[in-house]
Amino acid sequence: MRVTPDLTIVVPTYNERARLAELVDAVLTAAADAGLNLELVVVDDNSPDKTGELARELATTRPMQVVRRAGKLGLGTAVVAGFEVARAPIVGVMDADFSHPPAMVPTLFAAMRKTGADLVLGSRYIPGGSTPDWPWSRRLLSRVGCLLARPIAPIRDAASGFFLIRRELARQVTIQAGGFKICLELLVRGAPGHVVEVPFRFDDRELGESKMSLREAAGYLIQLRDLYLLRLRHPLRRIRTYQQLRPDDVAALTVAGPPG
Repeated sequence: MRVTPDLTIVVPTYNERARLAELVDAVLTAAADAGLNLELVVVDDNSPDKTGELARELATTRPMQVVRRAGKLGLGTAVVAGFEVARAPIVGVMDADFSHPPAMVPTLFAAMRKTGADLVLGSRYIPGGSTPDWPWSRRLLSRVGCLLARPIAPIRDAASGFFLIRRELARQVTIQAGGFKICLELLVRGAPGHVVEVPFRFDDRELGESKMSLREAAGYLIQLRDLYLLRLRHPLRRIRTYQQLRPDDVAALTVAGPPG
């Protein structure tokens, strides 16, 4: 029998062949160096550049699963598909383009272990976090989007796509938005009791095209509307404990033992 991994990371892909092998090895190496037993799940939406075929080849020699879907069905549903096959008690999500640093994966896991949190997310908008490559216009739009979500999700980076969550909690949530902000859906619909934000530096992709578009932005506004209505119907389903880690706290984290 295969050993149950400590953590499963889901990586949704669409035309990410150019750096997928590099990313897979970087994440697995970071985990191994930290003593973390990691499983990767690549969910590919039938990429024209044959990302799915490469992922299947990589899975023959690495602790990976590959979920191949018929078409481009949306980031949110890709994450759900990955969670459904994940074997670890803790599941997470990261981008395939190195905007989420592989070295931070063990750090997020260590933060969950130390704090006993239900959900830990990498944050660009708490002290120690940054988006150094962004023009002011993109930074402004992102900040506004996060501020709009603050009344229903009292965190600083509600648009983060880099997070870990307890698998049983993730599987209890019925995701309504198929698009961009899956973490926000989990925060509001799942109402995790304890949420921790960990600062990280977001580096923009070097290859390929950003998945952000006017369609995604419109979808986010619709998503916000639906989540506000949900909160009005269920005002007591809220995050009970919210915590920010400082850069000094992050530097002291180590992976040791199962999460609390």
